[in-house]
Amino acid sequence: MRIQKLLESVDKLPPFPNTIFKVGEILKSDDYSVAEIIDVIKYDQAMAADILKISNSAYFSPMQKVSSIRDAVLFLGRDNLVRIVQTAGSSRFFRMKGKGYVEKAKELWEHSVAVAVMSQILSKKILKTEDEKLYLAALLHDIGKMLMGEAVYESFAEISQLVASGRYSFLEAEESVIGINHAALGGKIAEKWNFPGDIVEAISFHHRPDLLEEKDNKIAWLVYLSDQICLFAGYTGGFDGLAHRGINAIMDKFDFHERDVELGIIRLVEELAHAREVLGME
Repeated sequence: MRIQKLLESVDKLPPFPNTIFKVGEILKSDDYSVAEIIDVIKYDQAMAADILKISNSAYFSPMQKVSSIRDAVLFLGRDNLVRIVQTAGSSRFFRMKGKGYVEKAKELWEHSVAVAVMSQILSKKILKTEDEKLYLAALLHDIGKMLMGEAVYESFAEISQLVASGRYSFLEAEESVIGINHAALGGKIAEKWNFPGDIVEAISFHHRPDLLEEKDNKIAWLVYLSDQICLFAGYTGGFDGLAHRGINAIMDKFDFHERDVELGIIRLVEELAHAREVLGME
């Protein structure tokens, strides 16, 4: 049974890098210790390599080569460091091979980064601050697609037929044919990784935050809105595209207007161009 196989694949996933949470905790303090951050990062070789690579990217253009983790931490500063650690640490899970929602895993990764960037644009507009938990939830909102891609690919004709009937969203068609949808599967992954409850909910309900028992989970609603705006702007995360149920109440919930969406997309284009350069996504 496919659903059982999918759930078993969740158990086989490697753990989420603890480095991300440890660095995040340290950086919460205004007088954080650089030595503490170095002690955490130096044990994650992949993370250390990514941080050095990004520090020396054309975007940051250092006056001289950044050759040590200490120099990188000092050079990047708190805000850049926390985003880079989260993004670099998460990227390894989007390098899995196999057929899926998109031709290449890179396309899904680019969509995920776009949604994460958009989440911070919205957070600054709506909440008047950036939010690290929101960024991580947005970055990993489609993580379920990485495990579920092959099952959806094999059942695409059947799923598409249900969607074409007009009675099913893509999410509902996934669940009807496979027994679970990619958002719920992503939530299972987040639970395995011991993510905070609000991040688990945001991933599990990123297409339907209106179904949450706790309606005030702003992270879930902002991930949903970020995802919708990115899909509308053409930053798609798979062939499901916009075949999902829209929630009209989202605009009133945050007193958000069409002009705000337009301005958000303009900022997204600019900031995503920077993100591509920093992360080597070109």
